[in-house]
Amino acid sequence: MRSRIEAIGAYLPDREVTTAELMGRLAIDSPPDLERITGVRTRRVRGTDADGRPEDSYSITLAAARSALAASAYSATDLDVVITCSITRTRGTKFQLEPSFALTVRNALGAHRALHFDVANACAGMMTGILVLDRMIRSGAVRRGLVVSGECITPIADTAVAEISEKYDLQFASLSVGDAGAAVVLDDSGVDGDCVDYIELNTSAAFAEACIGMPSDQRPDLALYTDNRALHTEGRYLLGVYQFQDFLAARGSSFPAENYDYVVHHQFSAPAVELIDKIAERELGAPMPPGLAVLEKYGNTASTAHFVVLHDALRAGTIAPGSKVWMVPAASGVVTGFLSVTVGATRVGA
Repeated sequence: MRSRIEAIGAYLPDREVTTAELMGRLAIDSPPDLERITGVRTRRVRGTDADGRPEDSYSITLAAARSALAASAYSATDLDVVITCSITRTRGTKFQLEPSFALTVRNALGAHRALHFDVANACAGMMTGILVLDRMIRSGAVRRGLVVSGECITPIADTAVAEISEKYDLQFASLSVGDAGAAVVLDDSGVDGDCVDYIELNTSAAFAEACIGMPSDQRPDLALYTDNRALHTEGRYLLGVYQFQDFLAARGSSFPAENYDYVVHHQFSAPAVELIDKIAERELGAPMPPGLAVLEKYGNTASTAHFVVLHDALRAGTIAPGSKVWMVPAASGVVTGFLSVTVGATRVGA
């Protein structure tokens, strides 16, 4: 039994903030050229919902879930499981730990018979949710489910703007983030040409302290502290490449033999992705497939990034049915791995 992505949805707030606007708020002379360093030109930032209330993780999560379900052949009552994967779990000004975010979302959707639980794995959260649900479907435990994440993460950018005082600061990466939600419905109807081919993740804890989200050490706000010099090295990038190489060898396959049509990297830095591709080409012995990206217009949307990219490309008609997509995570932890999905009759939410 195999799973497939039956439907996909996303939500992006209407409000757009340019990198030039954001950098103009910094209280330092001659700040670094963030747009050149990251490739982020604009990002979406939380605004107000249809009822005039400030958007938060909960409202963004619900909007993404409803987008996927509106496109799906299934209703909320058909779901066997709801998995939420957000890093940020805000409702209003509070961070919700209990009850689980998944329970709250499940009830709001009306999926009252569904199992429900949260998964937290930094920017690999949604990919981890896909892994768990894929395994549940393959084992026969469930037939279909929803994996969803809503990231209201731009408050860390506000903290960074208020606290950065020098050109190299551990909060610099916080200035590249954007708010977004994404959701996928997986079911047990996977077949050749329309399925999750395989997914594996790995954590290398040696880098665990290189990127940490936590309360600010200066004010009562959320902050992200990222040691870019430790993270963005060839040695770190090779972790994921070697893992993938070993996996393919164990399958009796090779990278060229997989015949990927597209690659989707985590949306964190365009120059870094170029370097990763060069390293991967050298080690895997083949050119990289064309890359799909939304970094320039949406920024780094954390756990939702890969699926915001996939939704964007499907809506634009960039991906033809039968296309094979290789998704490469890069998350605090540090989490590496890969998701291979062949996109067939996936339904796409507005």
